[in-house]
Amino acid sequence: MEYNKLIDDFELGDEIDGFYILKSAVSRTSGAGKPFLAAVLSDRTGNIEAKVWDYSGPVGGADEGSIVKVRGTVSEFRGTMQFTVSRIRTVQANDHYSLDSLVPVAPMDAEDAYQELLRLAGSIEDPDYHAVCQKMLDRYGEKFYMLPGGKSVHHSFLHGLLMHTLNMLRTADFLADIYEEVIDRDLLLAGTLLHDFAKCDEFVISHLGLVTDYSLKGQLLGHLVIGAQEIAAIAKELNVPEEKSVLLQHMLLSHHGEPEFGAAIRPQCAESELVAFFDLLDSRMEIYAETLDSMRPGQFSKRVFALDKKIYKHL
Repeated sequence: MEYNKLIDDFELGDEIDGFYILKSAVSRTSGAGKPFLAAVLSDRTGNIEAKVWDYSGPVGGADEGSIVKVRGTVSEFRGTMQFTVSRIRTVQANDHYSLDSLVPVAPMDAEDAYQELLRLAGSIEDPDYHAVCQKMLDRYGEKFYMLPGGKSVHHSFLHGLLMHTLNMLRTADFLADIYEEVIDRDLLLAGTLLHDFAKCDEFVISHLGLVTDYSLKGQLLGHLVIGAQEIAAIAKELNVPEEKSVLLQHMLLSHHGEPEFGAAIRPQCAESELVAFFDLLDSRMEIYAETLDSMRPGQFSKRVFALDKKIYKHL
């Protein structure tokens, strides 16, 4: 029996006992009519799917985002490792575990990344766009710095939103020069910086700093609409010209590209077109990175829901 082994070091046949984060948990019924728990366990090194057979509780969906103690065996299903759990419970007051080994963190120096983001934001020369960005950084900077980029699909680790936004800003800064004849660099960088700020209000965060649910506003409005509303209010407060305010709102409302992907409206200017591409590009590359990390060379993954296909890890 191995204790608190990091998920990235799991090998087939390992018998594990330890503390992990219950990233997701769904109660289901097998083909034989027996209840089981389909879960995802995580630590700072990664995730692993887990099954608790013949199990109906008490641990379940209400415990997502909390720490659980599990015992079980590392097995394989359709070419991918999974954890077959024999025992599971939530933590107790006298349990001892290390948070540093549990919470996944962006693979970067977060402080250096934030300073680079501030430098790029500071390079916005238009005073109106700069003022709106600075207001949002003053209001949400600390939370933005720590926040995961999502609940589960991509960048769902501490500093994930910072990593995602900085990757997009670097791309925006590079392409603004290539397409300078059609791109307003200041608008492009402002829209890129601000596009996901409203996730600060969209997510419900656990005491571990991870996303466990969506707020009331997050569920009824979503971060595109929340963000556009906030930008409109700030622009009004700062006496930003109407066209600039509307352009920034448009950048946020259209950054998912198409209505079927959640966009409130399709991109209708060159800058919003690029932001939608950046967002899609960085999210998909992170999904590739997270999926490939748990695969062996020469192996196909199972179907990746967010990509709507399986992927191959080449030699």
